[in-house]
Amino acid sequence: MNITIDELEAGDVIAVTELWRMSMQRATGIPAIHSFESQAYFLKEILAKTHVLYVACIEESRIPVAFMAANDQEISQLYVHPDSQSLGIGRQLLNLAKKNAKGSLKLRTFEVNVNARNFYERHGFVAIGGDSENEEGMPDILYEWKVR
Repeated sequence: MNITIDELEAGDVIAVTELWRMSMQRATGIPAIHSFESQAYFLKEILAKTHVLYVACIEESRIPVAFMAANDQEISQLYVHPDSQSLGIGRQLLNLAKKNAKGSLKLRTFEVNVNARNFYERHGFVAIGGDSENEEGMPDILYEWKVR
């Protein structure tokens, strides 16, 4: 299966926001706390100013199956559609972030998201902390990966 990874384009915002909301709800078990419109605005107008937004699509279809928001210090978001997990797409995005990292990468994931925790730990991330100081008020884990 061919996966293309490109930077977010304006035409991707709706599909990526839908993917983000659905994947996060499946991972956490809670509905989105923000409106669709405010989450799309955050993606394209706020997150895009501090992170590169990558979109993974299968075979040039331009239908997003995963996305990642990352800069050289952190991965802010990484979500793979549940139907597209275990196909290596998350690994490709993670490797892209690692390649662009300067020293280390940090990220957070919710404690309840066991699949994500296992994924990050398999790829060299180590838990270094965590808290519940997020909008959802749910316990999370802070992970770090260091460039070797």
